[in-house]
Amino acid sequence: MSGSDNPYNGSFGNQMTATTSFGAAPAPAAAAGSYITDTTTANFGKDVIEESRKQPVLVDFWAPWCGPCKQLTPVLEKVVNEAKGRVRLVKMNIDDHPSIAGQLGIQSIPAVIAFVNGRPADGFMGAVPESQISQFIDRIAGPAGADEAAEIEAVLTEAAELLAAGNINEAAQLYGAVMQADPENARALAGMAECMIAANQHERARQVLSELPEELSKDAGIQAVLKKLEQIEEARKLGDPVALERDLVANPDDHEARLKLAKILNVEGRRDEAAEHLLLIMRKDRAFDDDGARRQLLQFFEVWGFKDPATVSARRKLSAMLFS
Repeated sequence: MSGSDNPYNGSFGNQMTATTSFGAAPAPAAAAGSYITDTTTANFGKDVIEESRKQPVLVDFWAPWCGPCKQLTPVLEKVVNEAKGRVRLVKMNIDDHPSIAGQLGIQSIPAVIAFVNGRPADGFMGAVPESQISQFIDRIAGPAGADEAAEIEAVLTEAAELLAAGNINEAAQLYGAVMQADPENARALAGMAECMIAANQHERARQVLSELPEELSKDAGIQAVLKKLEQIEEARKLGDPVALERDLVANPDDHEARLKLAKILNVEGRRDEAAEHLLLIMRKDRAFDDDGARRQLLQFFEVWGFKDPATVSARRKLSAMLFS
């Protein structure tokens, strides 16, 4: 899904524009080789020791007369550039600057030493193949995409918290940013649909979710949002909640009215109250609607989520009722 046909663009006004970027890599405009520098004995502390406290630094000890160095250099530089900032490469000519190599006990070149948090962490010697260099970088810096995945996870968590607090535009902006990085991220898609629902754009939310690829539409989070939309549509047809409350005052055993009221309270966000009405029906008449109150409560749980406080509370009460 490209940015030009992203159905979420503009949904909540200009605040919707996604500006968050992911991953630790420098801006795409950075020139090839920008992750590679030369250093001297005087600059080693700044270029390697200090820099390695921010990200892993590979130091390539080489010399102009070294044949294997000439074989290793283009391969090493290629892999470092493809890593896009996960590591930096600092090259040191040991003919001009022999003291650091001597302090590290390097007796043959090429030698590549990885510095992490100011200290040597790992290394290799010789003109090793590209695949081994890639594996070495993965071992030092973590697998490719790990940092981006962690950042996306953090943004999704923040977006969910904003949505729960009623900050729809801010949440939508973060969900949109995730979708720019990962257009088929199910949590971002479900979250954006939740933003649309919160903004009373129910039909648009349904349209967007109905157009997803089949495999993606099967995601549990997507399915929960679709069920939420069904519950909203059903609740619209159930009448006036004030009238239902009057009916219950006149007849507390009107389970049909109580079930309808629970469904309305649910879509209004009054989850605890909705659950209490269903639990009350169960206490009075488990046979009503073929145990319909329990089945309805379980449907609520699917939409609320396993960790939602209302789910936790109601599930505890339900268990006590069923197994006491």
